[in-house]
Amino acid sequence: MSLVKTVVNYISTREPRIKGFIITLYVVGIIGIAIPFTRGFFVFLTPYILLISLLILIAFHTKHDTKTLLVFLSIFLLSFFIEVAGVNTGIVFGNYSYGKGLGIKLFNTPLIIGLNWVLLVYCTSAVFERTHLAVPLKIAGASLSMVIYDIVMEQVAPFMDMWSFGVGRIPLKNYLVWFTLALLFHTVLKIAGIRISNKFAPLLFYCQFIFLLILALYFRLSE
Repeated sequence: MSLVKTVVNYISTREPRIKGFIITLYVVGIIGIAIPFTRGFFVFLTPYILLISLLILIAFHTKHDTKTLLVFLSIFLLSFFIEVAGVNTGIVFGNYSYGKGLGIKLFNTPLIIGLNWVLLVYCTSAVFERTHLAVPLKIAGASLSMVIYDIVMEQVAPFMDMWSFGVGRIPLKNYLVWFTLALLFHTVLKIAGIRISNKFAPLLFYCQFIFLLILALYFRLSE
């Protein structure tokens, strides 16, 4: 824990450089994955990029408390085991399987996938906390943003060996379940009274989305 605190403190003292670092990280990722020769290496780096993103969010989270930790730990565990059920039964999201792109697996499911849910819930919540919308609209907007993100991500996932659907076509229920889970997680945040304020969370979300969108267009045009 002392090492993590040291790294977090180091990052937080260099705030002006973080924005450029985040943008550079994803620009380099786009180039690295677009080039066939380097794609395998950059796909291998994917889980570590997600971990770096988490570290940045932790460093710039404005209120560290036990309640926030427990809520996001619950989101991590629940989303992970829903993914476990989904990939092993085909009932939840449809018939799909994970590749090697997301790293170490447990029960045929990458451990990092729960973290991805946490990052998306956290970042989309931060985006809509900046608006003056009513709470129900913030929840709906953040949840819909996660579904739009997933629609784009599904186009890239097979090329990055993250996952693929057996029939080659993504079933509608995948997106319906995504929206339902997103609504649940964002509603829990509001009921728990957790407001996400983080100056770099929106930037991370936008960079990740643009990263996926550019790659989705690239792979589509390359077919």
